[in-house]
Parts: sequence; C-alpha cells; structure tokens
Amino acid sequence: MHTGEKPYQCSQCNKAFSRNNALIAHLRTHTEEKPYQCSQCNESFSHNNALIAHLKTHTGEKPYQCSQCDKAFSRKPNLLRHQRTHSGEKPYQCNQCNKSFSHKNVLISHLRTHTGERPYQCSQCNKAFTQNNVLIAHLRTHTGEKPYQCSQCDKAFSLKKNLLRHQITHTGEKP
Repeated sequence: MHTGEKPYQCSQCNKAFSRNNALIAHLRTHTEEKPYQCSQCNESFSHNNALIAHLKTHTGEKPYQCSQCDKAFSRKPNLLRHQRTHSGEKPYQCNQCNKSFSHKNVLISHLRTHTGERPYQCSQCNKAFTQNNVLIAHLRTHTGEKPYQCSQCDKAFSLKKNLLRHQITHTGEKP
C-alpha cells in the first residue's frame, strides 16, 4: 500500500523519498560517487541502470531510431533528448532570467552564471570551473595529454573540437 509518505530526506537539498535506497541513489548526485564500473572501458556510473545502458555502446546495439533522421540510440532517454533538436522544445527554464534550455545539464550549468558557483577545482593550480568536463580538458594543460588522434596524420589534440577542426584540412568539409 502506498501512503505517499516520504520519510527519507536528503540533508543536502531537503528532497524527500519514500524509500531509503532511493535516497542513497540520490545522494550520489551530491557526492558524485560512481560505484558501477564498466568492465570493458572502466567508465564509472552512479546508477546501475546507467551502466547497463552504457554496455550497449560496446555491442553497438541501438534499438531507438529517430523518426525524423537516420540517428539511432542505445537508450530511449537519449532518443527523446535528441528529438528536441527537431522540435525545438526547451522544457528547462531558468527561474532567474527565464532563459530556456533543451537539456537539463545545460540549465544546471547556466544557473552557475547567476550564482558564481565553480564546484570543479584543479588540484594543480586551484583554477575553478563550472563544469567537470571543462576541468578535465584543463587538466590536460598540466599533463600534456592529447587523447584525440587524427586518423589521417600523426597530429594529436587535447580537445575533440580541435581535432574536428583539423580534420577539415584533410577533407575540405566538416566531419
């Protein structure tokens, strides 16, 4: 019987849950703990269902086909998010400036422009960033890592966008 009672409350944001395991899973959004690791590529996930969906990327299985274009996806939420590129739907609205976004993570990042929050800090130089992926790219300035290798020549790049821009020199067109 469901009573609607939510006795398990998050100490970080006060969100409440009806089950303790739901609270535990939610807490990972604050701690960024990712206990579920892919055995094939070592990528980690905060939820088991995300790992299960990720495993499809290794098999190449993409059962969710876009009806508007030829793109296919391994997970239904990814298809639904992609379909917003066709519809123009922007369901995530900033409560500060009313700007709307098609993706929730872009809204979360945008909100930091209002708060000034920069939660991702470099351990080498203490520079802080609004997004974890920007920190990861920044860390390459310290390590010299260039993981994006051109398949046409021996050049390598620290950022994927720089590789894509470079590839135009070989083909004359955008990849």
